[in-house]
Amino acid sequence: MSDQVQQEGFKKSRFYFLIGCLVVFGFVLIGKLIYLQFYTNDEGLGIAPEALVKNVILEPSRGDIYAADGNILATTVARYALFWDAITPSETVFQKYKTALADSIATMTNQSAAAVLKKIEGARNKKSRYYPIASDVSYSVYRRYKTFPIFNQSTYKGGLIVDQELKREHPLGKIAERTIGYEMQDQDGTYFRVGLEGAFSQYLRGDSGLRLKQKIANGQWKPISDSNEKEPTEGFDLHTTIDLNIQDISHNALLQQLEYYEADHGTVVVMEVATGAIKAIANLGRTEEGKYFEKLNYAVGEAHEPGSTFKLMGMIAALEDKVIDENSLIDTEKGELTFFGKYKVRDSKRGGYGIISASHAFEVSSNVGLVKIIYDNYKDNPKQFVDRLYNMGLNKNLGLPIKGEGEPKIPYPTDPDWDGLDLPWMAYGYGVSLTPLQTLTFYNAIANNGEMVKPRFLTEISNLGNTPKKVFSKQVLNPSICSEETLKKVQQMMFNVVDKKWGTGYSIKDSKLSMAGKTGTCQVDYTTESIQYISSFVGYFPVEKPKYSCIVVIHKPNKTKGYYGATVAAPVFKAIANKIFNDIPLQVELPASKVAELIKNSQSKSNLKMPNLAGLTEEEALQRINEMGLKVELKGRGSVKQQQPQPGSKVIPNQKIILELS
Repeated sequence: MSDQVQQEGFKKSRFYFLIGCLVVFGFVLIGKLIYLQFYTNDEGLGIAPEALVKNVILEPSRGDIYAADGNILATTVARYALFWDAITPSETVFQKYKTALADSIATMTNQSAAAVLKKIEGARNKKSRYYPIASDVSYSVYRRYKTFPIFNQSTYKGGLIVDQELKREHPLGKIAERTIGYEMQDQDGTYFRVGLEGAFSQYLRGDSGLRLKQKIANGQWKPISDSNEKEPTEGFDLHTTIDLNIQDISHNALLQQLEYYEADHGTVVVMEVATGAIKAIANLGRTEEGKYFEKLNYAVGEAHEPGSTFKLMGMIAALEDKVIDENSLIDTEKGELTFFGKYKVRDSKRGGYGIISASHAFEVSSNVGLVKIIYDNYKDNPKQFVDRLYNMGLNKNLGLPIKGEGEPKIPYPTDPDWDGLDLPWMAYGYGVSLTPLQTLTFYNAIANNGEMVKPRFLTEISNLGNTPKKVFSKQVLNPSICSEETLKKVQQMMFNVVDKKWGTGYSIKDSKLSMAGKTGTCQVDYTTESIQYISSFVGYFPVEKPKYSCIVVIHKPNKTKGYYGATVAAPVFKAIANKIFNDIPLQVELPASKVAELIKNSQSKSNLKMPNLAGLTEEEALQRINEMGLKVELKGRGSVKQQQPQPGSKVIPNQKIILELS
């Protein structure tokens, strides 16, 4: 009986002991959970982390931005940071492959294998969960690391942790950087994007993905698996109107002039006349060291007094209202007018131009002449003049997708600050404000037979060769800025500015390329002792069938070297026009009858070889090859510089050859 009692007591003791162990284990488990929940985060005691497991947002790859010829202007490149959870591999795996792993890492990092081995053993001994292996490496380098011993196993067996970061890169450098766009930070630390990157970010950015991660030591997060919970979706691509060749020409022509004249900043825009497509846009500002870079988008955002380039607008208004015609005589007197006894308007030519026609006043850019035309005819009704300017759309911005377009300013007679100087000052481009792109758009309309089209930066938004999501075509802002009669008159005036000896743009006249335009020179900082200037030229080419319009604006050139628009800005326009024109291939086709005759004659020849045309004039070269029945493509003007095929090469009748002239 006593044995039975003892047995029962022993069983009860074991039971209570087991219960006690379970209670203690429960308290330990609860304590561990409390510790993990409240004491292992980076914020300190009593502050709970978000979770022990969470979905981390994966940023998608932004769409690419392309030039008109398909070259990539901006793209997203993945870069990788590699870490190692040193306690993940089993002891057997680690001991077996650690030397081979150290050898492999050493080949990638230019370290000795012994040094690398010591480091990874140290990480293992310290039970490091996030030991850094490599940072900012490309995909190909990351994939190479993934082939190394231990790392070539899954995350749960090998412990390799991969963090991906997406970086925006510009393969062609800083070409049109402010227009293409990039991410920048404002004064309060907020990040935002400028240019096309910002304007079309909703298309470029794509959709975010998700990756499940778990919290490990020191507040770090480790991916749970090699795959994502949700894959990010790449954004749409932007196809721009930018022509890399024209962009390069424009950028370098502007840079060269800015450097020579030690100017503060400048801009160039080249627009396709018929469509409004922006083929080039360069914006260069000077640093304290005297270097130039794409500092701000001056073409889009900088509204300033245009000076004499605004005389075109006033001339059109006067011709449309028929207060003058192009042959009306204007007495510029001695080249000086005075308003209210102290405010003077002067011509650049001392002594003035005397009595000249209205068109001549425009061509020589007489301030007095244009002021007399506008002030004498509108002083009793300035509203008529300003209404005409408004009717042409000069008071409206262009509605560009790029943020930061400067607001045009055209004073109106009912404005509270309107005074007696506003009308005469407006006549020669003071007291009004336009951005370079707004001015160019108006001049482009003159080249485009009066139709004002909106500047266009994109042709389409698409993705992976699928049907375009959005197509951008020509958008008309004003179908006719003036009558055909007025249009022809001002077109002739603009041509005379360059073509006639008295024209302010005569210095850039070219015997092989017709150009039309207007010079502009505007004072700035004229309230200070040191007067500065804005030099500009805007026009189009070739005159017979305008293909491109272009504006050049250069701020604050070194006055000791020059400051007039004709001296500083116009040569940039000419350099761009000449280079573009010479790069346009000219297809020359012979009459079918002549080709047939030449083919018949050539068939009797067993060996027809390409002659050496180097040094021949265009006329001489054409005469030689016409006799051989060949088609010709000419590039440029002048004498033959290069030819394809090379001299001595066998050719056949009707074959096309290419001649580069200079």
